[in-house]
Amino acid sequence: MPEHDPENPPTEDPRPAELRQAPSLVLVNTGNGKGKSSAAMGVMVRSVARGWTVGVVQFLKSGTWNTGEEKMARQLGVDWWAIGEGFTWESEDLSEDEAVAQRAWADAKALIEGGEHRLVILDEITYPMNWGWIDTAEVVATVVGRPEKVNVVLTGRNAPTELIEVADTVTSMEPVKHAYEKGIRAKKGIDY
Repeated sequence: MPEHDPENPPTEDPRPAELRQAPSLVLVNTGNGKGKSSAAMGVMVRSVARGWTVGVVQFLKSGTWNTGEEKMARQLGVDWWAIGEGFTWESEDLSEDEAVAQRAWADAKALIEGGEHRLVILDEITYPMNWGWIDTAEVVATVVGRPEKVNVVLTGRNAPTELIEVADTVTSMEPVKHAYEKGIRAKKGIDY
């Protein structure tokens, strides 16, 4: 992307001369800052507004968490799977968490390969990929080999290099400051 001068508005069109349409895109939201899943949910809302069939698979958030994004997505007709077991530090059996992540991946892979959803969001998938619970090469191959009209958004910290290489757009959310650092808990309606 062209450099941007923060003190002066652009006077020439900064876009490349030759822009083309793509049948679908792969987006990765990564980094240590907040907002990776929230950004993906923004894409979800846009897609629903365009009449797309949308599916979301959450790899860490549990179906018992009752998040605002899930509530709204269900009202909008989004297919939603909150398959995760929650925070690993609260787990009584990490091998069970790994098995759950593998089942979530099997569902996500079938969702992508089925081709019925124009958008598939794989929320927090990078964690089980990095822990070796899900095979990164298989995820990458599935994303690369997806049906032509299936767009995929993948979120989570430390996105594997192989995933970044095949993505069309990669955004790294970097923290500047966060309420949590002041001892403030996650807030319903803001954080979930």
